[in-house]
Formats: sequence, structure tokens, C-alpha cells
Amino acid sequence: MATTTRRTQRGAPSLSRERIIDAAIALLDAGGEDGLTFRALAQALATGAGAIYWHVADKDDLLDAACDAIVAATTAAAVDGATARARIRAIGLGMFDAIDAHPWVGTELARSPAKMPMVRILESLGRQVQASGVPERALWTATSTLLNYILGLAGQNAANRRLARERGLDSRDGYLDSVATMWAQLDAEEYAFTRSMGARLRAHDDREDFVVGIDLILDGIGMACPADAGGMPAKRR
Repeated sequence: MATTTRRTQRGAPSLSRERIIDAAIALLDAGGEDGLTFRALAQALATGAGAIYWHVADKDDLLDAACDAIVAATTAAAVDGATARARIRAIGLGMFDAIDAHPWVGTELARSPAKMPMVRILESLGRQVQASGVPERALWTATSTLLNYILGLAGQNAANRRLARERGLDSRDGYLDSVATMWAQLDAEEYAFTRSMGARLRAHDDREDFVVGIDLILDGIGMACPADAGGMPAKRR
């Protein structure tokens, strides 16, 4: 009996889990989670869906693998730094930029907090907090506070960009300008502080504010666990 064997097209790279993940990331970046289907993936890879299922179990497995690839590369790139504080800032900025470039990563992290991508971030931050000398009793509070700040603000930044696009605004600046304009129309007595922040909202730099927030948290850790008690020294101003 004759058999039919599928041959790899000459010159075409063989299918691998890594190629599938790279193609999935491209689809997620272009269309979000809804844009990642096995039909679209098979078309991008010039293969059949059955061949893809040989390497990944299902869409959840693929989402987790794609997210983990981004997080692993980000945390690995953040290991350089003279001090634990510098490495914490690098991890934070790395995740901020990664979620800005790949907004679906923030959603996936929130949806699967117990999976490997979140574990990688927790481990990376926790090791640096521990290396800074924070006592055992304060490790979880310090690390989880940093983790929640980094992922929360990075996710909000990505959401702001998405809202700007959905509302037909050309840029982040256009979105912030619309918010500041709305604030300016609030009651001057009831919302005096918010009105006063309108001009600052228009001009602020998201990345710079993000790093200042990390430093504020680290300074707080330093005050709660002073250096003479084995804690992280506060930043010198």
C-alpha cells in the first residue's frame, strides 16, 4: 500500500515550539488574544493545525508559553547592575517596557498568577530584595508591594494606550489632553487638587514617574528596615 509522507518544503525551516511561539507573539501583538487562532497560526507558519498541536497542547498552553518567552527575556536582560536597587529598577523598567510593547502580557499575567511567567518575575524581584538585606519577616511584604506596583502601573499604561486608540486619538498625548480637559471642568472647590494636576498630567513622562514610584517604595523599605538592622539603605538624595 502506498503511503503519503508530508515533506518539508526545501529551504523552509522545520517547525519547532520556538517558531510557533514567535509566530504566536507576532499575532498577539497585531490583534491581541482574539487575533491568536490556530487557523491564523497555521497560515503564518505555512503548516497544518495538526502539526502545531504536536508542539503545544491548546491555546492556553500557547498563551502561557508566549507570555513566558517575553518575561524570561525581560528578566534575563535585567540582571546587570551594580546594586540590588539598580537591578530592581531594571526589572521594573524591563517589565514596564515589555507590557507597553506587548499589552496582552499584562492580561495574561493577571489571568494566570500561579503560572511560570509570574513566578519568574516574583523570583527575580525577591532575590534582589533578599540580596539587599531585608529581613525574612519583611521579604514577602516588600517583594509583593514592588510586584503589584510594577505590574499594576505597567498594565494601566498599556490600557491607556489602548483607550486612546479605541477613542480615535492619535497618541498618548491626545488621550492625556482629553483627560486634563475633563479635569479642568470639575468643580473648583470639590476637586481642587485634581484640577491643579491637569497641566502636570499633560506634561508628565510615564517612564520617569514609574521609576520615581519604584524609588519611593524602595525608600520606604529602607525606612521600615534600616541598614543598621540589615535592611535596604534609603536612596541618597
